[in-house]
Amino acid sequence: MKITTIVIRVLIGLFLLFASVSYFLHLTPEPVTTGDFKAFQLGLVASTYLMPLAKGVELLAGLSYVTGKYVTLANIVILPVTLNILLINYFLAPETLPIAIALFLANLFLIYRYWDNYKSVFTP
Repeated sequence: MKITTIVIRVLIGLFLLFASVSYFLHLTPEPVTTGDFKAFQLGLVASTYLMPLAKGVELLAGLSYVTGKYVTLANIVILPVTLNILLINYFLAPETLPIAIALFLANLFLIYRYWDNYKSVFTP
C-alpha cells in the first residue's frame, strides 16, 4: 500500500505541475470551448485573478506531492480545486470527466492514507 501511495502521490503531483506550468508558460494551446463552458471560462478569465490563483495553488500542491513534503497540507488545500474541476467537468465539459474523476478520487485516496495526520483536527 505504501508503494501505491507514493505512485499516486507522484502522478497527481506531475499532473498538477504540468497543468500549472503549461498555463503560466503557455506550452499548450487553449482548448476550443463552446456553449455554457465557454461562457464560464470567459468569466474566469475576465476576473483576472482566479485562474492564476488556482494554477498557483496547483503548482504549490504539485511541488509538495512530488517532493513528498507537506503532503498533508497539500491534500487539504487542493481538495476544493479538485472538487471544482470535477463539478465543472460534470456539468459543463463531460468529455473530460474521466480525468477529473481520477484526479478527485486520487486526492481522496491520499487524504485517506494520511488520515492519522488529520485526527487532531476532528477532536473536540
